[in-house]
Amino acid sequence: MKKKGISLRILALACALIVTALSMTSCMLLLPEEDYMTEEEVKALISGTMSGDTTIGNVNEYEITIENNGSANLSAATKGVLSTVSIAAQFTISYGYGGTSNATSSGAGVIYQLDKEKGDAYIITNYHVVYDVDSKTSNKISNNINVYLYGQESSAYAIPATYVGGAMSQDLAILKVTGSRVLAESNACAVSFADPDDISILDTAIAIGNPAADGISATVGYVNVDSEYVSITAADGRSNITLRLLRIDTAVNSGNSGGGLFNDRGELIGIVNAKITSSSIDNIAYAIPSGVVSGVAENIIRYCASTELENPYKYSLGITMNNSELYTEYDEETGKIHKREVVKVDSIEAGSLASSLFEKGDVISAITVDGERYEIHRMYQVVDCMLSVFEDSELSFDILRGGEKMTISVDISGIEPKKVV
Repeated sequence: MKKKGISLRILALACALIVTALSMTSCMLLLPEEDYMTEEEVKALISGTMSGDTTIGNVNEYEITIENNGSANLSAATKGVLSTVSIAAQFTISYGYGGTSNATSSGAGVIYQLDKEKGDAYIITNYHVVYDVDSKTSNKISNNINVYLYGQESSAYAIPATYVGGAMSQDLAILKVTGSRVLAESNACAVSFADPDDISILDTAIAIGNPAADGISATVGYVNVDSEYVSITAADGRSNITLRLLRIDTAVNSGNSGGGLFNDRGELIGIVNAKITSSSIDNIAYAIPSGVVSGVAENIIRYCASTELENPYKYSLGITMNNSELYTEYDEETGKIHKREVVKVDSIEAGSLASSLFEKGDVISAITVDGERYEIHRMYQVVDCMLSVFEDSELSFDILRGGEKMTISVDISGIEPKKVV
């Protein structure tokens, strides 16, 4: 990709080294009100050496309180670390005239859903962490994946994981862990998600991953751009894909792929997946926004977890949109500034789901999916919302047509969703 005369390479961040239906609960670390953790206590919690009232066995009953007292990043990183895994995906790859060798792709992931009692979990990572174009498996996905918790990054604590599904075009995949005693006896937690509409320029961005395959570590930076479209090389090394990404200046390296990007409350704001390498550019990296991550993850689990399918599916409205009116809003309470757009229907595909419902020029102000209402201030929010629509979903749009407010109900029964590859 070329930009302003500078030759750039967008690199996926998995580290490749050549070598011979669940009852899900999330974990919160709770402390009594006004009883904040010291730096030493947080470090002890991570290492599993705390005693007294905050034992590892009771860790699900506690919540880390984030205070702006100089140690907020430490507390936020602690929450992130407890929901992070490092990943080693082994491959048998083909080369030359029938020759084979072994390879390991090292990256990271975040625990999306967790059943602690059973030792079961769903884990989010990048598709390119578990894919190799030269793999001898039929789908090019590793059939020998292990994940490791922080502080237990040795073969004795390897947790086998299986591939549930994913999409190269989204660079996201879901892994499943079943019946792991290591996980059941750990202080691991399911990740908590930030409000994707609250992410703004200069928000704290803590990357927790597995750089250089040396184990889980954390770096701190900021969100530089809250949403932009970037063309990168896909996992197959040949195709180009365009993703909506957060731009960050947090230091990331090979092996950070699939790891979480967290705000100063320890909430997930994205999944790290790429960076720019150039002698004239420093610290430009990218992460898939949490709104996309949660939608794709839930979609993969819905379609793939109990079937033979390996891809998510998405319903298409059949409309294109424009954003001719652009402005910003300043939030006095948070001090943040947010980009805003007036989202209008620009064209409608004949015979599509929207063809008898929408008109050109309709302004989309909100979408309600299964009773949850989403205010629409950016075009990408419409796209993200559709990831959460399934065959039994109730779907409606609040629009403004010719100065009149109205609600349009959309019946998706009988409509076939499209595979996301």
